Amino acid sequence: MDLSYILNDLGEDREAYFNAVTPPIIQSTNFAFRSVGQMRKELENESDAYFYTRGNNPTVEILRKKMAALEGTEDALIFASGGAAVTAAVMGNLNAGDHLVCVQKPYGWTAKLLQKLLPRFGVTATFVDGTDAAGYEKAIQPNTKLLYLESPNSLTFSLQDVEAVTAIARKHGLLTVMDNSYCTPLNQQPVAMGVDLVVHSATKYLCGHSDALAGVVCGTRAMMAKLFDAEFMTLGGVISPFNAWLILRGLRTLHLRMERSAQSTPKVVEFLQNHPRVAKVYYPFLPSHPQYALAQKQMKRPGGMFSVELKADSIAEVERFCDNLKRFVLATSWGGYESLVYPMAVLAGASNYANPNLNWRLIRFYVGLEEPEVLISDLEQALGES
Repeated sequence: MDLSYILNDLGEDREAYFNAVTPPIIQSTNFAFRSVGQMRKELENESDAYFYTRGNNPTVEILRKKMAALEGTEDALIFASGGAAVTAAVMGNLNAGDHLVCVQKPYGWTAKLLQKLLPRFGVTATFVDGTDAAGYEKAIQPNTKLLYLESPNSLTFSLQDVEAVTAIARKHGLLTVMDNSYCTPLNQQPVAMGVDLVVHSATKYLCGHSDALAGVVCGTRAMMAKLFDAEFMTLGGVISPFNAWLILRGLRTLHLRMERSAQSTPKVVEFLQNHPRVAKVYYPFLPSHPQYALAQKQMKRPGGMFSVELKADSIAEVERFCDNLKRFVLATSWGGYESLVYPMAVLAGASNYANPNLNWRLIRFYVGLEEPEVLISDLEQALGES
């Protein structure tokens, strides 16, 4: 199945909706039946039928089919956010008293799930340096059920050797869950490397327009059925049909946006790497990155996000640099059309994000669809004025 077919045609039955090129938004929350018998039949197969939009919906189902095909899995479930997807994938495979092993410095809300929420229900987690796959195996306990990966992470861009970690999981009969948001299915295929469940914050690249929240879990039909009957329906973190339609809209240009990102970002990175005011650049496709060879092996091409450690004597100096940027938008998230900057200095002194080990010199950048020369010029003037 070729990529263009998945993005443009898979799951779309235009004759069913007046031959409209773009699928409609089926906003209805519930669906009518001709008889009690038909209603009973649909209820018994709610994950595939149209019974109640909290379970399945025609617009959402198109997105499910596309995401499963992109990740090379049998099925997918779509959630209201990336956090909801991660929560369902993890909680759906753990019970009280279980243990999991997770890579250090995962997505912030993944860390909060594992450190604050799940311990209330008797689930414990060990965080390991994922750059050494052996760390996962050393952390396994008799009650370990799951290994969690995020490669690369979205701050320091550390990678895990996915095939090595999944081999460890198979050896010990453990499940693997991996966050593939940074790479998207176009740049990395976790299932092909042995991962059981793949999760996404679809808010990022998959949407691409910074206007819809969504999350995805991809896996076998059996795994998705298990999640559907419990965490998906019970916790209620389901996506609205309108937001599902916005993600479908974003998928149309995903390939083009990822190509643009792969072409532009290395040029911006090269400028910053050679600037005297930059101490270090964190980017897995830099030859100087300690996991450069692994990145080339696992990832088809670079993404649009990286971090920079600024040479600065004070937080005020970092703030001044960020405030002087004109073309980079000062905002959180990433993956949209706009270039962004997110300084760790913003967390300094924030009571809800208190971290004494926070590197306030670290600044995360995301390169959007602007011309790289424009972005480089903006960085140059901001570094000169700060």
